[in-house]
Amino acid sequence: MRSHGSSLEALNRWVDDVARLTEPAAIHWCDGSDAEYAALVETMLASGDLLPLDPEKHPRSYLHRSSPSDVARVEHLTFVCTPEQEDAGPNNHWMAPAEAHAKIDALFAGAMRGRTMYVIPYCMGPIDSPIARCGVEITDSPYVVANMRIMTRMGAQALARIERDGVFVKGLHSTGDLDPERRFIMHFPEELSIKSIGSGYGGNALLGKKCHALRIASHQARREGWLAEHMLIVGIENPKGEKHYIAAAFPSACGKTNLAMLIPTEGYRQAGWKVWTVGDDICWMTPGEDGRLWAINPEAGYFGVAPGTSAKTNPSALATLGHDAIFTNVAVTADNRAWWEGLGEGEPATDWQGRAYDPANGPAAHPNARFTVSAKQCPSWAPESEAPTGVPISAIVFGGRRPSLVPLVFEAKDWAHGVLVGAAMGSETTAAATGAVGVLRRDSMAMKPFCGYNFADYFAHWLSFDKPGAKLPRIFHVNWFRKDDEGRFMWPGYGDNLRVLDWMIQRVEGLAKGTETPIGILPARDELNVEGLDMPPGALDELLRVDVEGWQEELSAIGLYLEGFGERMPERLKAERLRVSKALDAAVARPKASVA
Repeated sequence: MRSHGSSLEALNRWVDDVARLTEPAAIHWCDGSDAEYAALVETMLASGDLLPLDPEKHPRSYLHRSSPSDVARVEHLTFVCTPEQEDAGPNNHWMAPAEAHAKIDALFAGAMRGRTMYVIPYCMGPIDSPIARCGVEITDSPYVVANMRIMTRMGAQALARIERDGVFVKGLHSTGDLDPERRFIMHFPEELSIKSIGSGYGGNALLGKKCHALRIASHQARREGWLAEHMLIVGIENPKGEKHYIAAAFPSACGKTNLAMLIPTEGYRQAGWKVWTVGDDICWMTPGEDGRLWAINPEAGYFGVAPGTSAKTNPSALATLGHDAIFTNVAVTADNRAWWEGLGEGEPATDWQGRAYDPANGPAAHPNARFTVSAKQCPSWAPESEAPTGVPISAIVFGGRRPSLVPLVFEAKDWAHGVLVGAAMGSETTAAATGAVGVLRRDSMAMKPFCGYNFADYFAHWLSFDKPGAKLPRIFHVNWFRKDDEGRFMWPGYGDNLRVLDWMIQRVEGLAKGTETPIGILPARDELNVEGLDMPPGALDELLRVDVEGWQEELSAIGLYLEGFGERMPERLKAERLRVSKALDAAVARPKASVA
């Protein structure tokens, strides 16, 4: 399916150049058809790259086991290669473009000998959406092709759009020899290109995902006046049938997928509330003619973490996995069903490496075991996910795992304050994770591993959307993870988080007054619906308490964090931090040292 037409000459030349460098045995241009996918699956079943799962429990679903040394993103081997190091910023590993090309091209030389080279044209976002952007990934991994077909709009339609647009992101990938010492993921934002070698793992190999949709797209977005963000998009429909769309950013292990697929509690369900899933991971937002931000989920599927997913924690995700899924590094039961820790049913017979399960070897499923599945299989999938215009965003939510200090919810005073709230967000480590409790890791907008340029410039780009005529979303911060003195979570979470989203929507609609505090606007007494919640006396007051002196220390720490990004840090953000700090100082000077 070699492409024709003048605007595709660059693509043809690039494919020829890559073939000369990598020396494949054959070249296959992917068309995205059902027949092509079926043939790929047969090829991988024959080679052992895929293993069939029980056809009754898992129709047309398969298991893939990756190399034990290749099971996660490798941030220390991930580089942003800009001509000037300052443009990549202290938030990225940097290498000069010429050095990076030379280093990785030496590894690509002959890397595809004896293999088929697949050319994958793909579109991130609905094919006809002006917000969508296209790319082409060249890979020697049929597993990558199969996953890209699920995760993107891939094949002939994407190639036709590339011909129309005349521009695409170039992604070159080879599994190489899977040697961790010969593994790199290089990004060249100025060239709109990515080169990845030595890994078959999703985030390193499915180049449409983090590499394109965040690192390269964040650079494109800055240049073109939009935002590429590590955010879910969820639609909340009230009993009157009105829908509000919320974009939310959380660091890992903070319930992102659970919120994207939130199931209302019984009371809200009976009252007529509905929740719609637009996206679980990535959000591209652009200003519309009406001044609002309109967003698409650039992905067509979910590449989700399996461990911990159960009928209790996320029944929608589990229902989504009923058929046509690819599981990576999960365990299997004796009757050949997928299994992972937290699933809550069955017993593992074989672990993720194919060994007979022995607890002495560690978890049965790898902690980063994954599933790939079409978004349309989700029971709460929103048909608006395919709308070329995207959906209008009413609110942006930031959140982190903070056992103390940070209230259940607060609203930023305005857009600049909201940018500060997003810049400052983070999570405290747990003893299980690091051996040190309470170490705060800041992860601005949950973009620390994914922003393709200097964070200081990124914050300035966010601030640039605040201009005359803009009808920007309100910005909130949530913390589902406050603990009491006994170390117990104070908020039930899961479906009950809709109570907090309900208050946000009331704020958006002007129906809730809220209470002004130095850190932002909190729910006024009785504004948060807690009907039917079994909470100890005083728990809600504690969840909504603002510890002014604690926040003074927090603002000082935020200042030091922002200074770490150097001279490019926008003065407006520094001034905003100072404003909040002074408001806290003034509150301390008043008789009460805490604000309810």
